Amino acid sequence: MRLFVLFLLSIISLNTFADDGYRLWLKYDRIQNEALRKTYAQKLATVSINFSDETSKVTLSELEKASLGLLGVKTKLVGSNASLVLKKEILTDKNSEAFEIKSTKNQIVISGNTSKGVLYGVFELIRRIQTSESLENLKIASSPKIQLRMLNHWDNNNGTIERGYAGMSMWKWYELPERIDTRYIDYARANASIGINGTVLNNVNASARFITAEYLGKVKALADVFRPYGIKVFLSVNFASPKILGGLKTADPLDPEVKQWWKNKADEVYKLIPDFGGFVVKANSEGEPGPMDFGRTHKDGANMLAEAMAPHNGLIIWRAFVYNFDPKGDRFAAAYNEFKKFDGEFLPNIIIQVKNGPIDFQVREPISPLFGAMEKTPVSMEFQLTQEYLGWATHWVYEGPMFEEVLKTDTFAKGAGSTVAKVIDGQLFKYPLTSMIGVANTGSDRNWTGHPMAQANWYTLGRMAWNPEITSEKIADEWVKMTFQSDKKSTETIKKIMMESREIYTNYTNPLGVHHVMGESHHFGPEPWVEKAPRPDWTALYYHRADTVGIGFDRTEKGSNSLAQYHLGLRSKYSDINTIQPEFLLWFHHAPWRHKLQNGRTVWDEMVTRYYEGVKSVENMQRQWASIKGKIDSETFENVEARLKTQHKEALWWRDASVVYFQKYSKMPVPSPYQKPARTFEELKSLVDVYHVK
Repeated sequence: MRLFVLFLLSIISLNTFADDGYRLWLKYDRIQNEALRKTYAQKLATVSINFSDETSKVTLSELEKASLGLLGVKTKLVGSNASLVLKKEILTDKNSEAFEIKSTKNQIVISGNTSKGVLYGVFELIRRIQTSESLENLKIASSPKIQLRMLNHWDNNNGTIERGYAGMSMWKWYELPERIDTRYIDYARANASIGINGTVLNNVNASARFITAEYLGKVKALADVFRPYGIKVFLSVNFASPKILGGLKTADPLDPEVKQWWKNKADEVYKLIPDFGGFVVKANSEGEPGPMDFGRTHKDGANMLAEAMAPHNGLIIWRAFVYNFDPKGDRFAAAYNEFKKFDGEFLPNIIIQVKNGPIDFQVREPISPLFGAMEKTPVSMEFQLTQEYLGWATHWVYEGPMFEEVLKTDTFAKGAGSTVAKVIDGQLFKYPLTSMIGVANTGSDRNWTGHPMAQANWYTLGRMAWNPEITSEKIADEWVKMTFQSDKKSTETIKKIMMESREIYTNYTNPLGVHHVMGESHHFGPEPWVEKAPRPDWTALYYHRADTVGIGFDRTEKGSNSLAQYHLGLRSKYSDINTIQPEFLLWFHHAPWRHKLQNGRTVWDEMVTRYYEGVKSVENMQRQWASIKGKIDSETFENVEARLKTQHKEALWWRDASVVYFQKYSKMPVPSPYQKPARTFEELKSLVDVYHVK
């Protein structure tokens, strides 16, 4: 009998110390510090609320989950004299999502202008409990600096996800609208907890089917689920829908019948979903239809759709990811050339959505010149959470430092201090609409993101969209404590790996600003030798331009002169090959292999050093991760441990392929103490087929 009891206890212990990652950062496991738990329990013992709506229900539900899980106490709803008071009232900050938290010795009061604000305040309180912060003498006033904080799911109606590395789509279109998967509710909870208030349900390479009556009924079902959590739904639309669905002969935005078709479609959408957010449009980009197919402009197309949406207060989010087929041009300059000339001519319910860099979510990019150029038209930040160019789901890359680097970059649009953050939150140019969006990394995998540590990137997007000035280190600290609830040493170890991971990945894949050298089409693994593709700017040679003299794309006035799109202050930082920060060297200069950097190394020696040190850093990541074995749940530990082994193998592939290939041009030896790769060029090229990515 005694052995049987011990066996049961061991099973219980194993079950409680394993975690499949489904709960994300909302892990309401019991706080082990008894004194702290009792202190928090007193604060949440009773609750009163002065409003009643669908949001109040989910707010109280979340409080109950957190209180029961973290504290072992069921919060009691009372009419007055509660230890926790939730109330709607007019705050000094009139932002509809603002909240305040104030505490005295015996009471905490969370106030909001709206029920949504109160919900955000409750999640802030829970976050402080999860991270073991004091609840004494709180005087918190918070409101989002960016209005629209959104995820864009590149999900298709057949269940696939473009650039998705965590399974199939979460949206079970074949079950909707009749069945509501509980995963949709947990998705909404997670987003609300970090302040995300919008979601684009489908791929920007959009199927017209999503705006048919069949699918709008399914979209309505999701909108009804998300509404209590303060989340609006958006749809990506196919610009040719009037032809595809309406049977019209054209989709010309200036054609009266086309205009009327879109107005009727907007009426249909809003009759079904009155708080629908709006349409996202990818037009005349990578084969997608658009106004230029009819001799019109992006302004013509966006304004036509904006007119249709205006009576409903709907938005048009028009993506600036466009580039012409020009073998002699510079794709870097394309978006600026297409949109700058129309600044101030777009209707007021239009946002131009701009990728963080001018090419395509590369490992490291300089900022898009549009962030300092569009003074009269709101521009939105588009980050990519899904790791299309960052090793998919086998490489651990915390994107927070990347986001922070971009947001802190100075555009010099109005002199020094004109950061990207101040552009997109509306401070600099007084935008009436502000937005930040992340291309989602979620899928049907039980842990949502494939790589468990990639959950942090989703979390970071929400926190930085609420406040673009928060540091990536502060966010990492929150996420680790909420996700792992581990001892201080383990927490610091995980944070250290996170904060170094992006630079490590950059070193073994894209040092000194080498860019777009991944596999063609699939975007996985090293293929710097790609010279043939459906268009030249999809090849690697178009970008790295390696020859016997040097490497890199000359964008100075001696080259493509794309640098001229930046304001003088930023342009001067990048224009001098002798003073440019090494990380951006090959973005803007065709640097001779023997050019000396400020550290005394040649370009070749520095590249090779970074390739090799990047691999060594992955080995160090493995050692650091191994040191916390037994300190976090076994399932997550083993999952990440295995992925780090794969990451190391693939880092070696990146290192060897890059060094062997570029050495053909530099004709310089691998510097000491590093040894030349043992694998031949042919062997390394053949690995593309081994990895089944072609």
